[in-house]
Amino acid sequence: MHAQLIIPKSIFEEVNTALFYYPQLDSTRIEFRFKKNIKKSTMQARPTFGSFFRTRKNRKYVILISEKFKISDKEFRTKDIPSDILIGWIGHELGHIMDYQNRSKMNLIGFGFNYLFSDNHIVEAERAADTYAVAHGMEDYILKTKDFILNHAEITQSYKDRITKYYLSPEEIMELVKKREAEE
Repeated sequence: MHAQLIIPKSIFEEVNTALFYYPQLDSTRIEFRFKKNIKKSTMQARPTFGSFFRTRKNRKYVILISEKFKISDKEFRTKDIPSDILIGWIGHELGHIMDYQNRSKMNLIGFGFNYLFSDNHIVEAERAADTYAVAHGMEDYILKTKDFILNHAEITQSYKDRITKYYLSPEEIMELVKKREAEE
């Protein structure tokens, strides 16, 4: 087990399963933390504030997880989300951390600013995280997570539209898988 992690017991298995696909993160310090409410998101990965003053190798990251997955008007408790769906969500967030590790301090600050104020930048960032997850073999989990959201009757259309707008589609994921397999 990876000594640099802080993981709540209730999601320990799911986090370890997702991390299995990212051996490059073995020496990365990551804290998984529940938070009461995250605006417009279920999970959020980011460097800690102090990381902006450290070298890339010594950065620390936090993945915030909403205690309740409030998707539009429907509330899901974390413990009620199927394990594979949670693994897919966590895998996507770990994709963000892979992306952040390749960025300089200034680039990371600019990235955060752009994410807050540019719709196109959100699309780019979310699709990059999905791409990292698929490149690391997590497509089954990512597809299950998308299927859960897009085909769940109690999730509002506005949330589904947000997923469709910002993230890779199931068809795009399968194209990435084909490309990866052709290169192997």
